[in-house]
Amino acid sequence: MTSTEITASTAGRLDRERADLLESLGRHRFFLRYTVAGLTEAQARLRPTASALCLGGLIKHVAATEATWAEFTLRGPAAFPTMDWSSPEVAESWAAEHELLPEETLAGALERYERVAARTDDLVRTLPSLDAEHPLPEAPWFEPGAAWSARRALLHIIAETAQHAGHADVIRESIDGQKTMG
Repeated sequence: MTSTEITASTAGRLDRERADLLESLGRHRFFLRYTVAGLTEAQARLRPTASALCLGGLIKHVAATEATWAEFTLRGPAAFPTMDWSSPEVAESWAAEHELLPEETLAGALERYERVAARTDDLVRTLPSLDAEHPLPEAPWFEPGAAWSARRALLHIIAETAQHAGHADVIRESIDGQKTMG
């Protein structure tokens, strides 16, 4: 379903804000998925830029990030694993989230992303309130004691997806010249 179809099919059942969130999520997910269309497994693993990012790893990372933040809207900081960010094991795990491991495929990463997206979209439609807040987990990049609403977590998912779609576009253009837009 395209983002336009999502908006058209849900406008009568959802308030405008939720329809806008779904449309924005759908648009940015489309751009990200478009960047990997037609790639081989080898191309999905290439790192043709100065960045350590590869396209398959970006899909995998965005899916994991979206799943965690969507779960945050329901469970708060318990959705995030407790980690010692200075630990080498945590650094290795974080790095592995940004690449396709030998046993993983681009198709598998895309299938997981589709499942995650469908769950998030269902949450956007059914959360009792977008104003419900949860405290953020303890992490070096969060202000101590801060809380985010479900709305803010969903906006963060949109921002993450859009940012990584831009990364993906640069990487894809470096691989074979394909551009998402233009």
